[in-house]
Amino acid sequence: MIPTLDIAKLFAARGVKSTIITTPMNVHFFQKSVERTNQLGFEMGILTLEFPTAAVGLPEGCESADRITTDDMVPKFFKAMFMLQHPLERILDEVRPDCLVADSFFPWATEVAAKFNIPRLVFHGISFFALCATENMRLYKPQREVSSDDEPFLVPDLPHQIRLTKMQLSEDERNGSESDFQRMQIKAKESELSSYGVIANSFYELETEYADYYRNVLKRRAWHIGPVSLCNREVEDKVDKHECLKWLDSKKPNSVLYICFGSMVKFDDSQLYEIAMGLESSGQQFVWVVRRGKSEEENEKWLPEGYDLS
Repeated sequence: MIPTLDIAKLFAARGVKSTIITTPMNVHFFQKSVERTNQLGFEMGILTLEFPTAAVGLPEGCESADRITTDDMVPKFFKAMFMLQHPLERILDEVRPDCLVADSFFPWATEVAAKFNIPRLVFHGISFFALCATENMRLYKPQREVSSDDEPFLVPDLPHQIRLTKMQLSEDERNGSESDFQRMQIKAKESELSSYGVIANSFYELETEYADYYRNVLKRRAWHIGPVSLCNREVEDKVDKHECLKWLDSKKPNSVLYICFGSMVKFDDSQLYEIAMGLESSGQQFVWVVRRGKSEEENEKWLPEGYDLS
């Protein structure tokens, strides 16, 4: 949700009224930042729609993917997401926006935008490299040309030679099966292809060849607007400088590995411990971002001796 907020702030800073549409349980995440942006003279707002947790059998309060705790909740969550289409249509009918920006996980948003004769932009949190690689995997399916899970194959037609194995793919991609998530991804791709275009949290200098490839070879209308976090110029929005920055400044260029599995991935303590031990044994200097537990005690109990938790 952080990039969503930052994108809305970027638009507002350029004189465009930006409205974030979210669910009641998630309003608190946006509220303070929206208020600060408005105090600076820009125009932002928040509108809410009800997330149908009870209708799909989800527990109360499960209004974001990071609240999913069991596998059986996943299809219910996707079902609830698709049920947001008509509530969103009612909101758009009332506010009449000029454009709709929606995450790729809302494939029906393109249809909604067309109904109101406005462009829909698909937001991708991943890089242009990842967009190009996954698209060529979808088009050419090179994984079908190898006979084992550990045999390398080439992802075709990319600016660089990128080799993968089936073990690096999802279970659905390895087996050619279709889960609820896979079906949702197919719908998302179909929706993206008929949308007005794509915005990505990336910048041209980072991956020039892949930004060009996505636009000129794959023929997709796309804009790189990142890093969107740079919109946070206010002191209150910035993470306090920390000892880790001083530590990084003391290291040679390109000598420290940054590790982050994202905010959605959940590891149990034994898995975290094994990752920590593996990193320690590698001899590689690193900064590892770990999702915070509910308490400081919970954060620290899996840590091997000698680790610094900040």
